Amino acid sequence: MREVGSVSFGAYVHVPFCATRCGYCDFNTYTAGELQGTTQRQYIGAVLAEIDLARRVIPHAPPLSTVFFGGGTPTLLAAADQALLLKALTEAFGLAGDAEVTTEANPESVTAEQLTFLRTAGVNRISFGMQSAVPHVLATLDRAHTPGRVVEAVGQARAAGFDSVSVDLIYGTPGEALDEWRTSVEVAISLEPEHVSAYALIVEEGTALARRITREEIAGTDDDDQAAKYELADELLSAAGYDWYEVSNWASAPEHRSRHNLAYWKGHHWWGFGPGAHSHVGGTRWWNVKHPRAYAERLAAGHSPTLAREVLDAQTRHLARVLLEVRLSGGLATSVLSPQARIDCEALVREGLIDSDALASGRVVLTLRGRLLADLVVRRLTTGSTTQPDAG
Repeated sequence: MREVGSVSFGAYVHVPFCATRCGYCDFNTYTAGELQGTTQRQYIGAVLAEIDLARRVIPHAPPLSTVFFGGGTPTLLAAADQALLLKALTEAFGLAGDAEVTTEANPESVTAEQLTFLRTAGVNRISFGMQSAVPHVLATLDRAHTPGRVVEAVGQARAAGFDSVSVDLIYGTPGEALDEWRTSVEVAISLEPEHVSAYALIVEEGTALARRITREEIAGTDDDDQAAKYELADELLSAAGYDWYEVSNWASAPEHRSRHNLAYWKGHHWWGFGPGAHSHVGGTRWWNVKHPRAYAERLAAGHSPTLAREVLDAQTRHLARVLLEVRLSGGLATSVLSPQARIDCEALVREGLIDSDALASGRVVLTLRGRLLADLVVRRLTTGSTTQPDAG
């Protein structure tokens, strides 16, 4: 494929299994009762087959800069199975000497023994789905763990040798008071993770949470409430020494920023393995069939698991670049914007949405207010725009 090797190359491994389905989740995940005969063993075999397919499709790919096990709940797999997949990826493509290898983990489904095994196998970064430190908020989200279990799991990760730990938080859950959100952020900071993600709760159609809101069992989300909680998170994290580097992400130092996610935001290349996984290599996007059974059957028959693909034209790539890079603390080069969008930047400065000093240096960088209204900024910079020569 063209362009492979021009930027970093990563691998995403989608593990679609969950013990239970959280009420807010619309990811491509399945509980044991939904798998209809597909087993985790068949899943492992299918991913190994897709890794072999990828090796044949792009035989000259550079060594993997990042590997990310996401889900679902990767730690529902045996640690030996995760290690097997990492070994297969390394044998197929090679692994850069400084590669970032991350696994997501739910506190309730990971053990000290698993963590030690994974660290020994080469996983060097772990991301815990903490979400909240308040029991009734966790209950609304249908999260099974208790706040104390997160503290224990982070301690076990440290004991296993992980020196890059991330925790994920969700704000704006119905019934969550501002002081309760403060508690969650302060507990997260007390764990001294190298990285914190804080995401606004989005109520997706078809989820159990959406149905509860429709039935008026609980209130819906509130934009003003979420804005106040974002500002509080940024205040507390900044005071604790964390710097934002993407709208929803903070790190204690540049080396602890998620390199895998940065590759997404910068339009680099990755192959997504597993049911429903998305890929982007050489100017082409594609995505796999969603159900684990269909995914495994296609690969067992010697077929590609790809459901559909699209070749990105110049305009689509331009719009994606603006959408993603504007969200980064380093911002977006004004040279990639249309002439009209560059003019519009001056109005965005006056409205307090982008930084005037950065703009003077040829970058579009969001202010705190701009981060709250990032989607609006993107619309203003892309509506009616035309692709310019890439000088960034």
